[in-house]
Amino acid sequence: MASPVTTRTVRPLDTLRFDISGPPQITDVVADHLRLLGAERATSADPAAAPAAHAGPIAAAGPIAPTGHAVLTGAGFAPAEAATVWAAPGSGIADEATVQAATGIMAVHGRRDGAPHGLAADYAATATGILTVQGLLAGLLAQARGGAPARVETRADHAGLLAVSQYLAAAGADEAEAVAPAPGGPPFTSAEGVRFELETLDAGVWAAFWRALDAPADALRAGWRPFQFRYATASAPLPDALHRTTRSHAFARIRQAAADAGADVCALRTLAERAAEHDGAAPWTLDPLGTPPADPGTAVRRRPAPSPGRPLAGLTVVEAGRRIQAPLAAHLLGLLGAEVIRVEPPGGDPLRGMPPACSGTSARWLALNRGKQAVEIDIKAPGDRRRLYELVAGADVFLHNWAPGKAGELGLDAEHLTAVQPALVYAYTSGWAGRIGDAPMGTDFMVQARTGVGEAVRPDGEPPAPSLMTLLDVLGGLTGAEAVLAGLLLRERTGRAVRVDSSLLGAADLLTAPALRRAASGGEPRRPAGFRRPLPTADGWIAPGDDSAAVVAAVADAVRELPTDEALHRLRTRGLTATAVTTDLAALHRDPRFAGSIGRDAHGAPAVPDPWSFA
Repeated sequence: MASPVTTRTVRPLDTLRFDISGPPQITDVVADHLRLLGAERATSADPAAAPAAHAGPIAAAGPIAPTGHAVLTGAGFAPAEAATVWAAPGSGIADEATVQAATGIMAVHGRRDGAPHGLAADYAATATGILTVQGLLAGLLAQARGGAPARVETRADHAGLLAVSQYLAAAGADEAEAVAPAPGGPPFTSAEGVRFELETLDAGVWAAFWRALDAPADALRAGWRPFQFRYATASAPLPDALHRTTRSHAFARIRQAAADAGADVCALRTLAERAAEHDGAAPWTLDPLGTPPADPGTAVRRRPAPSPGRPLAGLTVVEAGRRIQAPLAAHLLGLLGAEVIRVEPPGGDPLRGMPPACSGTSARWLALNRGKQAVEIDIKAPGDRRRLYELVAGADVFLHNWAPGKAGELGLDAEHLTAVQPALVYAYTSGWAGRIGDAPMGTDFMVQARTGVGEAVRPDGEPPAPSLMTLLDVLGGLTGAEAVLAGLLLRERTGRAVRVDSSLLGAADLLTAPALRRAASGGEPRRPAGFRRPLPTADGWIAPGDDSAAVVAAVADAVRELPTDEALHRLRTRGLTATAVTTDLAALHRDPRFAGSIGRDAHGAPAVPDPWSFA
């Protein structure tokens, strides 16, 4: 093929054209991202439209689950094609609601409430759209590096399993949770009815905050451990005395107590408030660095050509990530074939010991970090920083999610590391990307509170509440990996180093985009009351598909008296879509809907399937 390198490229998909069809919850995300990356939509007469135009739906139990198709052409590349399906034929999984039900998303999100509960936002579809773009970018990158063209398929049910992979790993571990999941948790409520999130990562700060509000000593002691582990368990059974304490104080007093103690509080914002301030920014930024080389085709160090199905084979990623966002981004790059070298502090990542464990290693940690090579480096020590420079000098990507300003203070920002690797993709995954003034701590639940996610994930008639499932950490990891892939492709086409920035704020805006558009146009941003509410059966729960929900709800009393299998049979014979709600994540590996796709890693921890396949 012709060389895809061009010195005029500003965005990674400049001069490419795309055509797309399929479920709008997924394909709208794909189309928006392809446009932001520089591609233009093909006209009906454009050859790029041909492969997608002839693609048809796949068969499924109940109503047909359509296949999404996208194809990119131009700039000297062979056509890059992606197919997206909800699930395998015959699984009964046919839309967002049934993906959430089958994969355990409803179960994890519902832990705070004590029963499975659907997310009113299209979470699985959004994740699937991002993963589809990742597959297309990875395929083009492989071509640019001398690999053969490949077609990628992305499954929404596998995206859902990826989203709950940490919870699934913990459910299949050798020991129990440090704090058993049980109903309860933030947000808290002030005396005048302000609902708010509280954040601190320090037990001493937690205690100081509650003492300032005269909370009972036994309650603040009992509350710390479930609060600390809420990121891991998606629940926080706090003593009710803590909720009574906040209800006895005005929000101004609560904010002052937090400031004095060193904690953060954030009042839940509405979608209308977020829509009014939304700046329309992309979920990431890509900034080429340095001077364009005279010959871009020779500026990037040549690596071995990628192997089939592993488009990033031969590339090296150095990751210095904490918790979920950056480690998940690097994990995805590793699944695509990159070698990932993980930088950990002396003594190793303390999260390796977070319970529950499999063969002595945290099951949750394994879900994000299995297969990575670990190197212990004290980034505050000059000698160890030189070791890090040496690692980066032989790498293609450096990825981190340190606190804002830390990289610059340590001499590890993009300007420092591109001096030792002039073709580096420098990636920073943050909380706020510098876009929100006076922002609170950039953690998942605080970003949910500040951006209206707490309202978007709950239908009308329910009090807004951020999910205790780490929605944004996962979406933030996905957008971080997408940004790195875009940066690598841009590097191949220009020969220049690239800095890429992504954030939890960008992930929040992606998840809430449809609701924000409704709010901006003066419509009702929230979904109607009862939206994606599963129905109890005699021995479990079922979730109707979104298009069948109203009809199924009308026979809810009859469904309640039937065993789950019989209820599903009766609904499907009437042409309605519904599936059983997974409530025990530990049993997912035996679920026929996933046909043995969930395995075990070398430590015995459950491992979810890759979200894409290449052929």
